[in-house]
Amino acid sequence: LLIKGFAALWFGTVGWTLVIVTVGLVEWRVWEVSDLSVITSGLAWVGIWRVCFYSHAPILSDSQIMFCQRIRLSESFTPPEIAAAQVLMLVALILGLAGNASVVYGLRNVYFGLNQFKPIRLAFTSGGVLLILTGASALVPVCWNLSSVVNNQTISFPAEFRMPSAPANQSIGPGIIVGMFASILLRLKKHIIFHILYIIVSPLCPAF
Repeated sequence: LLIKGFAALWFGTVGWTLVIVTVGLVEWRVWEVSDLSVITSGLAWVGIWRVCFYSHAPILSDSQIMFCQRIRLSESFTPPEIAAAQVLMLVALILGLAGNASVVYGLRNVYFGLNQFKPIRLAFTSGGVLLILTGASALVPVCWNLSSVVNNQTISFPAEFRMPSAPANQSIGPGIIVGMFASILLRLKKHIIFHILYIIVSPLCPAF
């Protein structure tokens, strides 16, 4: 039981941490461009919050390493998959925090011998449900943006973004890969939690 409990905590903590990493990464979609006059590296990164690229063109200030522009939820050009990602990934962060806290509370009651059926059942059930919702909240925007990359969908960026009307090619960035891995870990933790719940609750309440 101890091994399963620590495994659940490990999967949940790492999965939730990877959700945080996914939210912060700008490399969700990698655009390859043919015109190198502005995007001199030939690559631009499209995230859910920013668009960035390296450039040797005179568009950067002395303190800038790369050119970046923010993507706001309220902007008319923001595609639905990015708007959904901005909302759902933040929801996943909150749900994941609550789910991990609930599991920690349940394990605390078990490890310290507080064999109270209702609090333990509630803690693990709530944790499992919250982690299911966390995984789903992260997986939906990741898969939606993955579909956009596969279909080479473009984004009508404003002129100040200095982005082309369409990429020459488009590929999956680390943000989508990390997001998929985070969803898998959270799903694994959910299965372990419900197994722990069955082991703990069955002796306490045979009718469960």
